[in-house]
Amino acid sequence: MKFSQKIRSLATSKFPANIPQTVDRHFFFTVGIGVIPCSRNQTCQGPNNTRLAAAINNVSFVQPNTALLQAHFFNQSQGVYTNDFPANPPFKFNYTGTPPNNTNVKTGTKVAVLAFNTTVELVMQDTSIVSAESHPLHLHGFNFFVVGQGFGNFDRNKDPPKFNLVDPAERNTIGVPSGGWVAIRFRADNPGVWFMHCHLEVHTSWGLKMAWLVMDGKRRNQKLPPPPSDLPKC
Repeated sequence: MKFSQKIRSLATSKFPANIPQTVDRHFFFTVGIGVIPCSRNQTCQGPNNTRLAAAINNVSFVQPNTALLQAHFFNQSQGVYTNDFPANPPFKFNYTGTPPNNTNVKTGTKVAVLAFNTTVELVMQDTSIVSAESHPLHLHGFNFFVVGQGFGNFDRNKDPPKFNLVDPAERNTIGVPSGGWVAIRFRADNPGVWFMHCHLEVHTSWGLKMAWLVMDGKRRNQKLPPPPSDLPKC
């Protein structure tokens, strides 16, 4: 943590750090491990014969059979995904303290929808359900600025005034501290559907991922181009 907090952008006139100074949408994501019921007639290695799963805001992502980008472009989302990914955890608890009695997560294919050019502030909070771990979260399609991080539970009143909005590091992957939180900001100026997932392969396979759906802008160069004519149909 001490090392990563020393990393700064150049923030010069030649290489400016264009950190969003105002925020249109605030998101708070809990990131961690949970459990789902074991399939009938199977033996699972989780607590009380459950199966380990990973989730963001208690949603363990289910990979669809149809590509999200394809379903979005052709306006055929029904049966592929829903646009109701929660902006906040479904219920509050002591995220880095004693886990709640119910550690089950829900499964689904949900995306968070952003209007073009929306400025986003996202706080990602590790949880101690099953175990506290550092999760390296990678965002496709964008770079973001790491404006703050700390241990324990994020405090909406005390922590934001300490954010670095002058020369924070610009990255596309950041480790959510074990038993802590990290705050990032980015501008959604790249239309399409973009995964954000844990870079620990076992965790992303367990469902520790979600997708941002960024809508088209008004100008021609702000719209998602069609797929190439030779795109494989299989």
